[in-house]
Amino acid sequence: MEVPTESKTTQIDEISHNLSFTTSNAGDSSWDKISFFRHRSRQIKRDTWLVSVFVLLQIVLFAVTMGVNDCSGNSHGHCSAKLLGRFSFQSLSENPMLGPSASTLEHMGGLSWKALTENHEIWRILTSPWLHSGLFHLFINLGSLIFVGIYMEQQFGPLRIAVIYFLSGIMGSLFAVLFVRNIPSISSGAAFFGLIGAMLSALAKNWNLYNSKISALAIIFTIFTVNFLIGFLPFIDNFANIGGFISGFLLGFVLLFKPQLRQMPPSHKGKLFEDDMNRSTRLKEQFDRPVLRIICLLVFCGILAGVLLAACWGVNLNRHCHWCRYVDCVPTKKWSCSDMTTSCEAMVSDAQLTLTCMANGKFRIFPFTNISQARTEDLCTLVCS
Repeated sequence: MEVPTESKTTQIDEISHNLSFTTSNAGDSSWDKISFFRHRSRQIKRDTWLVSVFVLLQIVLFAVTMGVNDCSGNSHGHCSAKLLGRFSFQSLSENPMLGPSASTLEHMGGLSWKALTENHEIWRILTSPWLHSGLFHLFINLGSLIFVGIYMEQQFGPLRIAVIYFLSGIMGSLFAVLFVRNIPSISSGAAFFGLIGAMLSALAKNWNLYNSKISALAIIFTIFTVNFLIGFLPFIDNFANIGGFISGFLLGFVLLFKPQLRQMPPSHKGKLFEDDMNRSTRLKEQFDRPVLRIICLLVFCGILAGVLLAACWGVNLNRHCHWCRYVDCVPTKKWSCSDMTTSCEAMVSDAQLTLTCMANGKFRIFPFTNISQARTEDLCTLVCS
């Protein structure tokens, strides 16, 4: 019986399609390789609600901080961006980051030696990672968080990213406590640096599964460097950034053990592709062995327990390491890196306030007198620096 011509044509087309598929992929090893920073159209389609919540929460907290600061009312109009009224910024000589005063940052939960050691306000370890020193710091931090956080959440899901973010923030705050000074500091970069560390460990752990690895390392290094350099400015703690990065790097090996591979064609297309899939699976299993995860988890728990005990005992490593302050601060004419206790003599005359620094004899005259004790301490620090 004769087979219809149309059926013959269909069979020939199917055979030729299979042959062309096998030929086009012969010797192509890209099927078991994926780009670390994928194009947006190739990313795993997941809702990034977690990063959105983090960004919105930190914007709201910064707005609340500026409202509590109330520069126009508490600083007698000596503010930047006066048109913002209650939400205007402190003068650039006081806070170059376009933000609140030092006393406001301490009131909102920033880290300071006096609050932690004398008042035993340990809760500041949990509040400090959510604060920002100013508008400039907020934009840089949240911009980096959006770029890194959305990518990590799409690749590994919100639960693991949330664990890394929170634990890195806590670890960073504990690191900052060991080097904390009298000047209030915040550790909002610690949680973000934890995501950078986790991203680096994800790349290192699955090195053979990715292409364009040098470009990925360059992007990670650039983001790290920019945010670390910002940490030299006032009120931002670089020790918290270091602690957060170490935490994220270790937790990345513990939690990010299932990278999302590129979706590949079905195995019935040809044996060549089956071999590629088996090779990818073997590589994945090799990097997912539990020994590395267990070791990193033990190291993380050991470091966390160590810094927690040191923080509870009031250990101050600045007393044993005199150069460590320069990891967190670069001295300029505008501010000093010394950890001296500021004390000023106040003199009121003709509706003017004269503050004289007891440490160096510098003084400054202010055209007002009715200010709070916290605000007086802010101005004293400004005069003595």
